Amino acid sequence: MEMRCVGIDKCGLCLDQCPQSAITPEKRHYSEVNKEEIQLISVDRTKCDHCGLCEKVCFAKALYLCGTDYTVEQALKIALVDDAFYKKSGGGVTISGGEALNQPEFTTAFLEACRKQGVNTALDTTGYADYKIIRELLPYVDLFLYDIKHMNSEIHKKLVGVPNERILENAENIAYDGGKLQIRLPIITGINDSEEDIDAAGLFCKTLDKAVTLVQLLPYHRLGSVKYKRLQKADPMPQCNPPDESLIEKCVKHLEGLGLPVTVH
Repeated sequence: MEMRCVGIDKCGLCLDQCPQSAITPEKRHYSEVNKEEIQLISVDRTKCDHCGLCEKVCFAKALYLCGTDYTVEQALKIALVDDAFYKKSGGGVTISGGEALNQPEFTTAFLEACRKQGVNTALDTTGYADYKIIRELLPYVDLFLYDIKHMNSEIHKKLVGVPNERILENAENIAYDGGKLQIRLPIITGINDSEEDIDAAGLFCKTLDKAVTLVQLLPYHRLGSVKYKRLQKADPMPQCNPPDESLIEKCVKHLEGLGLPVTVH
């Protein structure tokens, strides 16, 4: 919002449009775009009911609704536009998020619909859900893109708010039930990049045996920080630099030494 808003002095139409009084004047701010000090607005998202009236009067497009509700049939129609590419490349549809397992009914129904159309499917997930949800959709998922952020449960809880036992147990259950996993390891400087951390993650992947098709290293970056600024929220991301190439190369060699297939995204 701060990147586009021209300020209350020049506009302010959104203040009078909100029926929930969710939009109020906020701090003054130097705009790099306009090269002047402007007064921004603040949006109380606990009051906002997504009516969209503010968006209609915001000529600068600083306020806009993100996301659209679709039925399974509508989403499938959009996905099948690229069906010819799926068939030629061997690719397919990936459901990501947020966390798709938080919408299990829709996710399962959509995956099943894709399967009936012969479309390959992948599910990008943290794995933090009741396994009965995963068991229901397992027959319709060709590949789980599965995050493992830290092998130490206490540190995991400190980082993301929940322990990791359920996540690791679900990975084991997916492997046992015949599912395929692409394990994704974010590499965060000073948090999970030690040799012990990488070794623990690699050894766990080994226990999943042939269910693991690939281990994908995700070097940490801060590209998402601007989103928190736009939402006027505090940035909870670790304040550290991305890992250098030598560290990533070391991680790759260590995991390959364990006999795991590895790539860097």
